[in-house]
Amino acid sequence: MNILSTLVIIAMVFYSIIIHEVSHAFAAFALGDDSAQRAGRLSFNPMKHIDPFGTVILPLLLYFSAGFIYGYAKPVPFNPYNFRNQKRDSGLTALAGPASNVLIAIVLSLAFHLLSPFPQLQSILYYVVFLNLLLAFFNLIPVPPLDGSKVLGIFLTDQAYYKWTAQERKGMIYLFVIIIGSSLLGLNLVGKVIIPPVAFVMRLLGLPF
Repeated sequence: MNILSTLVIIAMVFYSIIIHEVSHAFAAFALGDDSAQRAGRLSFNPMKHIDPFGTVILPLLLYFSAGFIYGYAKPVPFNPYNFRNQKRDSGLTALAGPASNVLIAIVLSLAFHLLSPFPQLQSILYYVVFLNLLLAFFNLIPVPPLDGSKVLGIFLTDQAYYKWTAQERKGMIYLFVIIIGSSLLGLNLVGKVIIPPVAFVMRLLGLPF
């Protein structure tokens, strides 16, 4: 991979993250909550979604200190009390983000197969598909505040749901510690959870893994 290809991959993945956030916003709006619309988040303008620390500073800090990248965009605001069914619609709103990344992966995998005469372009698309699937399945881990915790919430009792989602702040700290700790120890615990489904979908799309 040359520098230009790497920059193209970074730009495409960055915009995939923006699409992920916009998908949350559109899903919430479609289900009856206009919080994201009023906050200006029904927009594909990246500046509406960038979190200065989570999108820029944290990934750079981790890359140069620990050798890996982890970050986040500005969370899309939503008010579950505007939904007809709080648990179900919160879960569907959360699911919209990872679903958008899987859809991106499917579309780009089709482009990958059509561009067989252009191996350099195929290489770029391959990495973008892979990284979109990583983003999707990482966010589907059922640990607050990741999207998967709200998807899981659809199937929990009301009491269990509110106890589980109340752990969002602690969950982020625990997740952050696990990611850094397992990376420094060479265990890659998160990777062991998400790589198998990523590999399965890659092969399903006819891509080597």
